[in-house]
Amino acid sequence: MDDPVGDATTFTKNHDRLLEGEVASRFLATVLGQPKVLALLSNEHFWVDGSLLETWASTKSFRPKDDSGPLPDAGRNSEQDFRGQKRGNDTHASTTDPDVQLLHKRQGKEAKLCFMGHALIENRNGLIVGAIATRASGHAERLAALHLVGPHADRPCPITHSADKGFDTRDLVAELREINVTPHLAQNTSGRRSAIDGRTTRHSSYAVSRRVRKRIEEAFGWAKTVAGLRKARHRGLAKIEWQFAFAIAAYNLVPLPKLLVATPP
Repeated sequence: MDDPVGDATTFTKNHDRLLEGEVASRFLATVLGQPKVLALLSNEHFWVDGSLLETWASTKSFRPKDDSGPLPDAGRNSEQDFRGQKRGNDTHASTTDPDVQLLHKRQGKEAKLCFMGHALIENRNGLIVGAIATRASGHAERLAALHLVGPHADRPCPITHSADKGFDTRDLVAELREINVTPHLAQNTSGRRSAIDGRTTRHSSYAVSRRVRKRIEEAFGWAKTVAGLRKARHRGLAKIEWQFAFAIAAYNLVPLPKLLVATPP
């Protein structure tokens, strides 16, 4: 920790090597694999969530794939009017970063060009045990949840999986139970019946799982402010995932000193 920090050009000139070697994911696994850190982790209770990672690409770069739209005005930072245009990921793509997708987080919010970062935390001390980035879509969070929690489900006793009400769908609940995972999802009763009923909510462990939500929000907040992920500085999903995994691994280093001191040997 006291060694001099390498020059930024060391990383920028070796992006491909770092990506091919999966350095970010290996760094996260190495931190979590330390014997003293392993003792801090829960292997039974987890929470997953996702957050939008706004791309550096401008909305002006989101143009029709068949080049049928009006051409922008001349100039380096030209004006462009999007009124009356129907723009979607099926018909449009960014000329700056083809991997990026147009998405609005919730109804009434503006659409943004973005990726999505997903993190899995254990509920005992709120340490991140898994992180991936994906293209932004309405199903990305649920697919990422299965991907992240799946490796932890290979055990005789069922584990719990918590998430907000955006994950409350019958398909996801069925798939989680199929791999021996108890879904502690927030109930979404907005105009429909929740897939989570009293058989799950009556247990005290369900209420405990619901209270852990703020820990994952703290991780996303730290990553976007301290680690500079409020706007992604790279192009392409592979580099975005590499940056996100590094940021999440670095976040684990923040609470670890206090946790290790407070934990008896």
